[in-house]
Amino acid sequence: MPSPHLPAVRVAVIGGGPAGLMAAEVLAQGGAAVDVFDAMPSVGRKFLLAGRGGLNLTHSEPTAALLERYGPHAARLRDTVLAFDGSAVRAWAAGLGISTFVGSSGRVFPEDMKAAPLLRTWLHRLRAGGVRFHTRHRWTGWTPDGALCFATQAAGEVTFRADALVLALGGASWPRLGSDGAWMPVLQQQGVATAPLVPSNCGFDVAPTGPGRSGWSDHLRQRFAGQPVKPVAARCTDASGPGDAQQGEFVLTDSGVEGSLVYAFSARLRDEVARHGQATWWIDLLPQHSEAQVLAEVARPRGPRSLSTHLKSRLGLQGLKMALLHELLGPQQLQDPQQLARAIKALPLTLVRPRPLDEAISTAGGVRFDALDARGMLLARPGVFCAGEMLDWEAPTGGYLLTACLATGRAAAEGALRWRAEAAAASPGAPGP
Repeated sequence: MPSPHLPAVRVAVIGGGPAGLMAAEVLAQGGAAVDVFDAMPSVGRKFLLAGRGGLNLTHSEPTAALLERYGPHAARLRDTVLAFDGSAVRAWAAGLGISTFVGSSGRVFPEDMKAAPLLRTWLHRLRAGGVRFHTRHRWTGWTPDGALCFATQAAGEVTFRADALVLALGGASWPRLGSDGAWMPVLQQQGVATAPLVPSNCGFDVAPTGPGRSGWSDHLRQRFAGQPVKPVAARCTDASGPGDAQQGEFVLTDSGVEGSLVYAFSARLRDEVARHGQATWWIDLLPQHSEAQVLAEVARPRGPRSLSTHLKSRLGLQGLKMALLHELLGPQQLQDPQQLARAIKALPLTLVRPRPLDEAISTAGGVRFDALDARGMLLARPGVFCAGEMLDWEAPTGGYLLTACLATGRAAAEGALRWRAEAAAASPGAPGP
């Protein structure tokens, strides 16, 4: 807590999503005067949308396993997530009066599955703690003398001065909810190192399956688009490659595939497409059967029965799964028992592009970690701290995104408080950002 003889440090937080709100909470608890700015008419809009199907707060798996979900950036996020892991997220929710439970997949949800009660209670606690909110304020940068600039509908351009600044501006996957990536050129002009924003947890378009096609055949698209393919397992290597298979389901779209199982592989598939122009996603249509079992049933004499009737009767293959085999295999492969059995267990989908950024659940890219010091402060702009999805990391769905947003918001706030305390001790009256 600050000394009662010193004036309160004023900190601006730009971005009213989970990372920004968590930063505001920690700052207020640390004795700072906190002002939260957001371009939208209200805060937490993406948070509310994400909770429509059931708010996935975090994941219950051990922290070491949870950290692995952040891939190449796990090492940089390690201390941050360890300080506010899945157990801490659940304890924090309980402090807001929100009970949670662990689902069958290990994901953690509020008892009522809803986001609105949690957000409403959270905002009430923040306001009671002195946090002030300024909506419809779009940040545009700094004045020459260091004041923050905002474009508003009611008052035009306004400025605000703060002793420190936390940026939690999100990625670029939800422009209608405020996450549009418009902050990128502002920071780049300040010399901040960034990585391009690219889609994460996204769908993909498939390669044309016939001459003159742009993707799926008209028959497959018109009859099956929007339907789930389940249960299946998928991998990024064929059956002879490393054991990276995951089981789940995905959805056939007009132009390709999307859904939870696709999202689990989206980072690897996206990077493979960027390197080689396409990626192969291998689908096991019968994960409950071994290839030997499948081959035995496929090779069994079928007499006058059609192949579709035979596979339905012997293996339960029908509907969309059978349609995918006809879509992706030629007549010779369909009639050869060994080739058909191999394809049922490892059906190759050739993916040629991720879906556009504004269709993705989240984004990768943003402010590079080497643009920050150990406190989360921009090296090119002292006094400015970054948090949330605007940082260059990504994770699959399952509570990992929200956990890291909350954890990095907390870490940025702690870094800002520590920096101001150090600056005050070294040079009382030091200017803000």
